[in-house]
Amino acid sequence: MHPFCGRAYRASLRIGALCIAISAQAQTAPSPSGELTLSQAVAATLVANPELRAGEFALRAGEGRVQQAGLRLNPEIALELENFAGSGETSGTDALESTLTLSQVIELGDKRDRRQQVASYGLEVLAVQRQIQQLDVLAEVTQRYLQVVLAQERLALSQKALGLADQTLTVTSRRVNAARSAAAEKSRAEIAQLRGRLNRSRAQQDLQAARSRLASMWGDEQAGFEVAVAELYTLPTLEPIDSLTPRLLQSPDFLRYATDKRLHQAELQLARARSRPSLQLSAGLRRFEESDDTALVAGVSMPIPLFNRQQGERVEHRSLLAKSEADLSAAHLRARVTLSALHGELSVTRDEVATLRGDMLPRAERALGQIRSGFERGRFSYLELVSAQQDVLDTQHAAIEAAGTAHLLHTEIERLIGAPLVHAKP
Repeated sequence: MHPFCGRAYRASLRIGALCIAISAQAQTAPSPSGELTLSQAVAATLVANPELRAGEFALRAGEGRVQQAGLRLNPEIALELENFAGSGETSGTDALESTLTLSQVIELGDKRDRRQQVASYGLEVLAVQRQIQQLDVLAEVTQRYLQVVLAQERLALSQKALGLADQTLTVTSRRVNAARSAAAEKSRAEIAQLRGRLNRSRAQQDLQAARSRLASMWGDEQAGFEVAVAELYTLPTLEPIDSLTPRLLQSPDFLRYATDKRLHQAELQLARARSRPSLQLSAGLRRFEESDDTALVAGVSMPIPLFNRQQGERVEHRSLLAKSEADLSAAHLRARVTLSALHGELSVTRDEVATLRGDMLPRAERALGQIRSGFERGRFSYLELVSAQQDVLDTQHAAIEAAGTAHLLHTEIERLIGAPLVHAKP
């Protein structure tokens, strides 16, 4: 599994899966080309996305802090010289006394263990933040992939509109030549054809821009793939809201609060440990230059916790601990409200897609066929034909946008709970 993938989810290849199992080969995969699937876009992003690579270095820095926190304090060596370069008997070095000592601080209150615990929980916080960052990036690549698919559909629709304009111009020209329609209708048909060409050019440019934005997720300035493959109108299954709400607390967004809480608890314990003074033991050798004698020296020292007993630090971490609990409660409430709103909107949008494609679009296409046939025989006017064509195009455009909205809402729900909603076969 790729190191950036916190969990190996089995997800479908359709739009909406936030995380998939990435094979070892994906770590050296070249930039996508030809037909592009969502799984290939995710794999390329996990390998080469600059934001994810930066997160890996932050995690390594945290590992270094854990290592550093577990090290013992270094011993100290000191050399003290007395009774030299003075006056009288202490002039020169005849009365010199030199003392060489070695001292070591003995930490009491498990300070080293507490420091290491704080650093370990700090590393855990970084790991959760990286999972959150990964979910954000995967949600972003999914949304950009969706935008490419939608741009492809809009381009196809603009080509269809241009084709209808061409057909209308052909029929209208034939009717004008036969003196069955006014010349003004041909001019209007020609304008509609020109407008269709402009709309197609705009759709082509929008598709190229969407392709480039997607390719930038894995560090490419230009898209090397040709087409993004997805079943736009195969909408994801909508699970009951009651089955989704309990999964909120399992997402990295909420695991972060639990990790922060453990970190603040560890920092509070470290502050308490620091309030206990440490011992400093020293031992050494003293030489008397005047008598050429030596003697051992030893000492012990301990700070008196008279003024500073880490009172402020303990208040700080107790307050941060309480704050993390309050933040969790507030975030959970916001997430439940957001989830409910997204779930309701997705339900309505699914019904909208079904109505547009299953009922309205077939009716509009049948009406267009009837009016086009009647127009050729002079039973319907040019305006009636154009109106029928626009009904078909508007309905199909609404279906495209509604399907895109449904997939986008589905992706946002997945991001909120931190996991795919449907575990389909890969």
